[in-house]
Amino acid sequence: MEKTLKPMSGYLTLVICLILFVAAVYFFISGVDQSVTFVVLAMLCFLLSCFFLKGLMIIQPNHSRVLNFFGKYVGTVKDNGLFFINPLYSSQKMSLRSENLQGQTLKVNDKMGNPIEIAVVMVWKVGDTYKAAFDVERYSDFVRMQSEAAVRHLAMSFPYDNLEDDHAPITLREGGDKINSILEQELTDRLSKAGIVIQEARISHLAYASEIAGAMLQRQQATAIVAARTKIVEGAVGMVDLALKKLSEENIVELDDERKAAMVSNLMVVLCGEKAATPILNAGTLYN
Repeated sequence: MEKTLKPMSGYLTLVICLILFVAAVYFFISGVDQSVTFVVLAMLCFLLSCFFLKGLMIIQPNHSRVLNFFGKYVGTVKDNGLFFINPLYSSQKMSLRSENLQGQTLKVNDKMGNPIEIAVVMVWKVGDTYKAAFDVERYSDFVRMQSEAAVRHLAMSFPYDNLEDDHAPITLREGGDKINSILEQELTDRLSKAGIVIQEARISHLAYASEIAGAMLQRQQATAIVAARTKIVEGAVGMVDLALKKLSEENIVELDDERKAAMVSNLMVVLCGEKAATPILNAGTLYN
């Protein structure tokens, strides 16, 4: 469990180190020609100065130091500035800044078995220094590997689109923020054991694999054409029905079943045709 330490300021210790270093130089110069005692004092002052200097540490903004005492976790220093700690402590630098991870493009199968290409970009930072330092071997490598595993699991949990699964509530292509939220939660669950906080995760690349991209594009185009034709036919039938009702209600012309069939046929050709219809004048009747 992470424990935050508040060490003492290091400025006083820095001054003491400078005084000891000056004293060491003075005793050494004085003892060269006079006494061995001065040389011993010079060495003692120099060693003390080095010992205290080892306890000084500078922590930059958004950085921290994880402290250990002969293999035992002591705590984490997250304040910024110059501090003095027990010189026997060993320290490990750890950044608390947000970092970007642009995942590589992965080729996986979606829920329906179609090969797709997917990649994500995520923003993360260290939230628990104890877990990041001691619960995993190298937390940066852990983040990279687990993010790839999370992306693969996400891709296999949902279809790319609803062409094959009309009842799919969520698809990778149209899921939007909901898919991103699921991805963030998946990453949080996997990386929490390393003390990593996920700030944002988004799908940066999503497409069918190259070997089926052309076929799937044709399928999407065919589906769009069928849907458009269905709308056209539904509209044309409504217009024909309205025209027949208006002609009948206003007594513009009396049409028997054969003439109605001919009129419906002509109107459907005009309304559903891809090109403009070419009119042909009939000077006779349907019966001659």
